[in-house]
Amino acid sequence: MLEGKKIIVTGSASGMGQATLKAYVKAGANVVGMDISDDKGKDISTNANNHGPGTCSFIHIDVSDEDSVKNAFYLALEELKTLDVLAHPAAIQGPADASSVKVEDWDNMFAVNVRGTMLTNQNAFKYMKKNGSGSIINFGSISGLRPEPSASAYSAAKGAVHSWTRTAAGTWGKHDIRVNAILPAIATPMYYAARERSTDEENTVAHWRNSVPIALGQEYGDPDNDLAPVMVFFASDASKFITGQLIPVDGGQTAGL
Repeated sequence: MLEGKKIIVTGSASGMGQATLKAYVKAGANVVGMDISDDKGKDISTNANNHGPGTCSFIHIDVSDEDSVKNAFYLALEELKTLDVLAHPAAIQGPADASSVKVEDWDNMFAVNVRGTMLTNQNAFKYMKKNGSGSIINFGSISGLRPEPSASAYSAAKGAVHSWTRTAAGTWGKHDIRVNAILPAIATPMYYAARERSTDEENTVAHWRNSVPIALGQEYGDPDNDLAPVMVFFASDASKFITGQLIPVDGGQTAGL
């Protein structure tokens, strides 16, 4: 389905980025994984190569740093030659009460989640514009749609990602570049870390499972089985008439909003 596609995946060393990278290689794409965690990123890319027919390599990136992003994309394009798709799951999450969130925590959340989205998207656009088409897949969150008392900075940052995604889609559509955002409820290391920070009442399987209407038999969706096929679709030409959308992949969690 993705034979010959040239793709960059950020946050490829774990969770949703890892699942996305593996799915793209299995679907026949030529992929460059990027992450700040070099050892894990290299291992995952090497392993993905064993499950082709696509290919995969790894490049270090700090998505919050402009020079790092420019350099990583330059090196990736030296290898790929062209760019068809950017999948951008890279993000951080952390607790922050609205009454007491610290400036440094707020700034770090926005640096990675919002500035990182802007920088990676802008660099992808530069190369996609030369092709005359492309697909950018950002990652939002239900946290950006609802009150999130225990994660105020994360909620605000993801809300900004939603607005950026729609604006970028409206700006770059004339170049046949589509920009969408996935809003996932997927069981990843970030999800389990958030659960551990929850209150005793919240930190129960029943609480988290009951927030997802579809009976998955687990709290949230599985990265490989529930998210990866969606990521393949949005990287493929089958999604060529979809842009500017916030796409919940959450088992119906947002349905009650």
